[in-house]
Amino acid sequence: MSIPEVICVGRISVDLYGVEMNVGFDGQQSFTKSVGGSPTNVAVAAARLGRRAAIVTKVGGDGFGTFVRNRLSEWGVTVDYVGIDPQGLTPLALTALAPAETPQVAFYRGNPAPDTTLVAADLDPETVRNCGVLWISHGALAQGTTASAALTWLEQRGRAGHTILDLDYRPALWPDLETSRRMSLKAIDLSTVVIGNLDECEMALGTRDPETAAAALLNAGVELAVIKLGGDGVYLAAGSERWNIAPIPVAVVSGLGAGDAFGGALSHGLLSGWTPERIGHFANAAGALVASRLACAEAMPTLEELESMFMTKEK
Repeated sequence: MSIPEVICVGRISVDLYGVEMNVGFDGQQSFTKSVGGSPTNVAVAAARLGRRAAIVTKVGGDGFGTFVRNRLSEWGVTVDYVGIDPQGLTPLALTALAPAETPQVAFYRGNPAPDTTLVAADLDPETVRNCGVLWISHGALAQGTTASAALTWLEQRGRAGHTILDLDYRPALWPDLETSRRMSLKAIDLSTVVIGNLDECEMALGTRDPETAAAALLNAGVELAVIKLGGDGVYLAAGSERWNIAPIPVAVVSGLGAGDAFGGALSHGLLSGWTPERIGHFANAAGALVASRLACAEAMPTLEELESMFMTKEK
């Protein structure tokens, strides 16, 4: 088996999306089913852009686990690293579009969730060192044996490019803020690219100022700092250069998944050798397109869709 170009590590779930706009969990809802979990969505996004992508995770031995593995295969994501816990339950995430920009999310993950039980032997050192992108979700560092496995893989990687830490912060996964911050700083010291929004920068670095956050990341040895600003675009920093990328206006259907589409597009741009500025524009387009759709994994754009939106035939 050839080594994937993009390997993502962390959460996986079945997502149940409430389809009624502005109806919370306290109201009557109907749901549609998709695949979820931020790093899983990133792998799907990269695969939709033509990259050989894999997710390192684990599902339960239930029908939801079968659904997830089948859908990933249909999208071109290798499931060779998706383990099965015969006694476990595949996590669920329910959403309510109230409001659409920042939907309510309720997690049902079990104890332990299968994706927290990975071990270092689940990914061989040669694959860790030689994949084009190793994408570690901050949530993978939070619980169970997966946390120590992810750190082992970062150490085996030896800060080779492109080693990406997504500061994907889910407070419910952590015992307290200080533990989350301490683990973030440890992972930052092993990464070449760090991506996060302002809330996540505040968690990891103690600041919501994008320039200050980016400077702190570069001072820690990170080569590319990517600060997502939501409706205000994205701020990128590398060496002495800085870029402010304006947002692409869209009618938001659901804010969920936009950052994961951004991540898949970022990985594609890095592997393509693009400049940070070009990557920022391309990834912004990917995030905007998914924000205009309901689901996450189901909504990830193709290269052709982004070329049309981006008004260019460059690849």
